Amino acid sequence: MSEKIGKKLAPVTEALPSGPLDAREKALAEAFAEFNRLSADLAQSYRELERRVELLSEELAAARSERLVQLAEKERLANRLSQLLEALPGAVIVTDTEGFVREANPAAMEFFGALLIAENWNDVLRSCGAEGDAGSGEIRLADGRRLSLTRRNLAHEPGSIWLLQDVTETRALQTQLDRHQRLAAMGEMVAGLAHQVRTPLASVLLYLSHLEQKQLRSEQRERILGRIRGRILHLEGMVGDMLQFARGGEAELAPCALSILVADFEDMLAVPLRDANASLQIEWASPALADVKVACQRSALVGAMLNLATNAIGAGGQGVNLCLQIEQGGPKSIIIGLEDDGPGIDPVIAERIFEPFFTTSTQGTGLGLPVVRAVMEAHEGEVHLEPARRLSGARFSLQLPVSAA
Repeated sequence: MSEKIGKKLAPVTEALPSGPLDAREKALAEAFAEFNRLSADLAQSYRELERRVELLSEELAAARSERLVQLAEKERLANRLSQLLEALPGAVIVTDTEGFVREANPAAMEFFGALLIAENWNDVLRSCGAEGDAGSGEIRLADGRRLSLTRRNLAHEPGSIWLLQDVTETRALQTQLDRHQRLAAMGEMVAGLAHQVRTPLASVLLYLSHLEQKQLRSEQRERILGRIRGRILHLEGMVGDMLQFARGGEAELAPCALSILVADFEDMLAVPLRDANASLQIEWASPALADVKVACQRSALVGAMLNLATNAIGAGGQGVNLCLQIEQGGPKSIIIGLEDDGPGIDPVIAERIFEPFFTTSTQGTGLGLPVVRAVMEAHEGEVHLEPARRLSGARFSLQLPVSAA
């Protein structure tokens, strides 16, 4: 602005005449008039600049005030979120793209210790002896606790957030509820089972009356005693199935090599195989599997395998062939498959075979396969009906976790 005024005044000064006084006064008056006009313009510009500065100051103050309000609201939300995370009974863990823990709430610290931050999440799980699907689902820690895991990717930044909940007590209550439901189901079926018990008892009484005949030859007496023994063993099996079904397969688990389980199975199945003129073939996918150990209750697990085998013999009849296959099911599990060349299982009833008391046999209790399922659940395993691979009948697979020991 000063340069502009200088440029305006310079020609005026140069134009002042050196002649008569009137001309010089007139030129001077014009110069002052020009100066006053420029001063007025300058004052007007200054006032306009002041107004603009005032408006900008007001806008800046308003923006700053709004920004402060937003920051205060975000701080309030952050504090509230922090309090919620600390109050949550479940563990919350935030991991980066490489799987390292970046944040964790107090519940997570209680589960895994205070040194959780900056540790690799998979290493943390391994150090706790976690078993199960760590990606999503449920895991079991070495101290027996069960944790439910839920994973979600962060929306606007790389990494994941994990929510872990202790479901140990929930699973224990569910097990008790299942047992009570089984007991209730047994109570409803007592009348029906009474008929099944009465039939073999009547046969035993009839055979005993035959033994009272004095003219019986020794071979006849032996044959009748064998039939009595068979009926009593049938009754014993029915009672055993009922008791094991009521317990739900609960048992103390201990590591046991697969070779020992298979040997026990062969030994106990020898008599049923001989009586049915049946055969058993055992196939190991790898010789090393014989030394693999599973956490099990030995008699209960072998009993479940025998249950499947005797069902196959009963359905296949004389001369049926069985095949027991042992293979690796995954990094931490094995599969024991049993198939036969019998008639197989009708697809119409395949979905109901694990229902308690469902049976197509007049001599069965309908508890055999439910007992197998209960035993497998107690061993953290599963049982499935599958299409046979080598033979033409049915195939049942038992999947068991490998023992940590």
